[in-house]
Amino acid sequence: MADLTLDIASLAAAYRSGATTPTAVAEAISLRTDGAPREIWIHRVPRDALGAAARALEQRARHAGGSDALPLYGIPFAVKDNIDVAGLPTTAACPAYAYLAGSSAPVVRRLSEAGALLVGKTNMDQLATGLSGVRSPYGIPGNPFDARYISGGSSSGSAGAVARGLCSFALGTDTAGSGRVPAAFNNLVGVKPTGGLFSTTGVVPACRSLDCVSIFAFTVEDACRVAGLISGAAPGDPVDPLLRAGAARFDWSVAAAPQTFRFAIPEPAALEFFGDGEAQRLFAGAVERWRRMGGTPVEIDFRPFRQTARLLYDGPWIAERLAPFQELLRRPGALLPVIQDILGEGTRVTGVEVFAALAELDGLRAQVRGLLAGADFLLVPTTPTIYTIDEITQRPRELNARLGLYTNFVNLQQLCALAVPNGFRADGLPSGITLIGLPEQDARLAAFGAAYQRALGGPLGATGQTMGQTGAPAATPTPTPAAAELLVAVVGAHLSGQPLNNQLTELGARLVRTCRTSSHYRLYALPGTVPPKPGLLRHADDAGGAPIEVEVWRIDRARFGDFFARVPPPLCLGTIELEDGARVGGFLCEAHATAGARDISSFGGWRNFLASTRS
Repeated sequence: MADLTLDIASLAAAYRSGATTPTAVAEAISLRTDGAPREIWIHRVPRDALGAAARALEQRARHAGGSDALPLYGIPFAVKDNIDVAGLPTTAACPAYAYLAGSSAPVVRRLSEAGALLVGKTNMDQLATGLSGVRSPYGIPGNPFDARYISGGSSSGSAGAVARGLCSFALGTDTAGSGRVPAAFNNLVGVKPTGGLFSTTGVVPACRSLDCVSIFAFTVEDACRVAGLISGAAPGDPVDPLLRAGAARFDWSVAAAPQTFRFAIPEPAALEFFGDGEAQRLFAGAVERWRRMGGTPVEIDFRPFRQTARLLYDGPWIAERLAPFQELLRRPGALLPVIQDILGEGTRVTGVEVFAALAELDGLRAQVRGLLAGADFLLVPTTPTIYTIDEITQRPRELNARLGLYTNFVNLQQLCALAVPNGFRADGLPSGITLIGLPEQDARLAAFGAAYQRALGGPLGATGQTMGQTGAPAATPTPTPAAAELLVAVVGAHLSGQPLNNQLTELGARLVRTCRTSSHYRLYALPGTVPPKPGLLRHADDAGGAPIEVEVWRIDRARFGDFFARVPPPLCLGTIELEDGARVGGFLCEAHATAGARDISSFGGWRNFLASTRS
């Protein structure tokens, strides 16, 4: 089941059709996990135990009258290791703190009751203190797109497990951005709900008044499906005094976004990317894409947000982080040195400072609500940049603080946030944006976020599979474009996640589907091209060819000239025959350029060939 697609909609459809079973999925995931970095996990459910749980689930569904009785039937998930799972240790990435959980946190129990299948507990920055994903005695989960780079934290393992296709969704936590930064660095959706919508009972506190359980998923719809099952309290749940009234009735359904809207952005002088031109370019592209979707940007004063963010670590809330771990602070070697230093600052906080900061925060909250009152959401980059593991290890506190520039204020301001993918940088690393709203505007953010994700298209995490794809590419009919649009098939560096894909997305092109050509083509790795590119050539006698993976994109006819002007020789535009018999315009290669080039047709596509070079 190498082509197993784990977004919830696709997997649920596969179960309903009988194409697969939870037992088969459990086995496929175990095989995938065997080949994934072990640093993702602190506790992985063994293969035998996972298979037994899947078989028990199938039997349970039969007794319940069918899988439809379980809304997350057979959907694999992971849990950050600061959230309790009955019978498993909870470590919070701190062996000196570890304990065996006697019961599951309510959010975990309700997922299991809904039929979700636990795969394991994931690595994290120790005590959920950090945004980098490098602060763990259990190792560093590298970025799935380039292992030299950070995966983001503190929910590093949860995001990495989803991005690599080891589960369909994962729970994390978010106090200062831990559910959003890893989403950006792993090409995922990250939900940071309004505080009090999800129970935090059974969650190791980082900063209890600010903590939220977060969700990582491939799509906004998947994340909201999970959110709707864990909101509020269910009968038998322990009392959580921080839960919002009516949280259990909160509607997480994803509605259609308005055709016209207003969105706030920081005034230009407040936007900081620390010299990262790629991050700046991608955010500017996002603003333009929102314009084309019907939005009007409104620049706002960002100073109250920055002032709020400084309170989180430079103010008395550091003492709230210390409160549950005072004994660990006194025990030599119990904490990593950087965590020891951060928590140690909490010992110097006075009561006067606490009340002064609370008064300051009240004033800042009033300012922020005024600034956001006229906008449907605030749009920010999820992070200003990304760093290598080496860079952030050498300057741990300075660079970690930079990562929270656009996230640290959200929880203190009692806002909700939704992180969504925003395409890829020229170096192949993913980028993200975050939509931020007033309390209990989560569903409204979801409507906008889902619309944006559909407009952007692209791959699911780092799996290489695209939105709407269910396993192997389907031979569904290619839609006929409107008169003002063209369909274009791309085969190499313009594919989703590849270095030149931005040339399509910046012009508002939208991914229609991933499919294959007819079996009349050959694919060649063209030597000396930067970035590396393949050449697609139709075989002269229509024999001896192979089907090759392509993506079909829809682009405005008026913008196509701008796009094609960027295409260098020996690539050229021609007509490509798809596996369903449809013909669309697309990239071909001049025949002379393939002389002496490596024939890579046997790989079935450019992505598979690139993967073979990395193995």
